[in-house]
Amino acid sequence: MDLSFLIGAGIAVLAGVGAGIGIGVATSGASQAISRQPEASGKIMTVFFLGIALAEATAIYGFVIAILIFTKA
Repeated sequence: MDLSFLIGAGIAVLAGVGAGIGIGVATSGASQAISRQPEASGKIMTVFFLGIALAEATAIYGFVIAILIFTKA
């Protein structure tokens, strides 16, 4: 097994780190926005969940690519 495949898979898994940071920033922003304008919480939560879904999709894509790289080694 070539080491370059394993390094590539490890780098692809790092997409999960970015997703975690993105979800943390989104949660912080949504909680601050709701505390400032509680009457707009429905719209804020809609945008919040959309952002979380996109961040998680990025993490899942990185994980799938890592698995594909690892199984081709």
